Amino acid sequence: MRRIFYLIALVACAMPAFAQPDMPRFHWENFTTANGLPDNHVFCVLVDGSRIWAGTEDGLAAYENGKWKIYRVSDGLAHRVVLSLALDKRTGDVWAGTMGGLSRLSAGRFDSFNQLNSGLANDIVYGIGVSGDFVWAATAAGASRLDTRTGQWSIFNERNTPMYEIWTYAVSPAEDKVYYGVWGGGLLEYDVKTSAWKDYNDPDGETEIVLFKDQGLIHEITTSVSYVDKIVWVATYFGASRYDGRSWHNFLQKDSGLPSNFMSFIKGVDANRAWFCTDNGLAFFDGTNWAVYRPSLETGRAEMLVRDAEGKVTRTDAESAPAHNYILAIDFQGDDVWVATAKGLSHGIRKK
Repeated sequence: MRRIFYLIALVACAMPAFAQPDMPRFHWENFTTANGLPDNHVFCVLVDGSRIWAGTEDGLAAYENGKWKIYRVSDGLAHRVVLSLALDKRTGDVWAGTMGGLSRLSAGRFDSFNQLNSGLANDIVYGIGVSGDFVWAATAAGASRLDTRTGQWSIFNERNTPMYEIWTYAVSPAEDKVYYGVWGGGLLEYDVKTSAWKDYNDPDGETEIVLFKDQGLIHEITTSVSYVDKIVWVATYFGASRYDGRSWHNFLQKDSGLPSNFMSFIKGVDANRAWFCTDNGLAFFDGTNWAVYRPSLETGRAEMLVRDAEGKVTRTDAESAPAHNYILAIDFQGDDVWVATAKGLSHGIRKK
């Protein structure tokens, strides 16, 4: 009997008080104007192999081999404020959406497109995406598509789509579907095979509350969309949504691990995992558990929050954090992440 008691005691001592989810942990390396960034306000980030592109309020920056190279209007960039970035993986061309048009950097040279010299719907390009031969742009006055083989442009707005608000804010193109986030107009879907458009809207029509939790898109003010593995991840100013083609699941701060309902960007890893860029930190969802990375809102010290499936939140001190808790964009470099913030660019180096 005594032997059984000792065995039970040993097992109890070996087990932790609770099994905390094994969420990714990072060492954060931050870049600002103090170490080469042209401006601390970083709108977007793009991973291009070993090269990292950052769109800032004062130019386009490329980081490679520990050094920064800056591109500005004097180099051919359409405008100094770079809002969005995309890579054509077939050609290596980098596309930059700016406050003054669309720029393509190819073989070290810029070509720029605007309302006067192309079929760009508007010079303010909030989102850009490349799929096959097509470049898709989200502008302040509708959507544009460039066929890079023929040079032909197409414009999509309230005249030829269900779009009732033309302020397109984000785009996520793929071989089968193209999704647009419309600021104040919900989500638009383009079927590549049939060329048909379809819209998704908030079913309750309320701007400040959510009446029907998982009945449709959580809000009309859509800021970002990510289409991966046939799943659409949507960010809004009032929560986030996941759509699998048949049913919706919505995320709110009060019933998830989101640190805020106000989101600027979302990026899906696969059908179950996604990253959420909010004004109160960077959040990761693994399909069950949540993790938040940020400087503490109270003390400014680095912290990590983990929320498990039962809703238990564990807050721990961290050795480092992203440059700021206002996160505007994210991209992946293997197991590492690169994060655009309101006060710098951050490299999250995954701890093994």
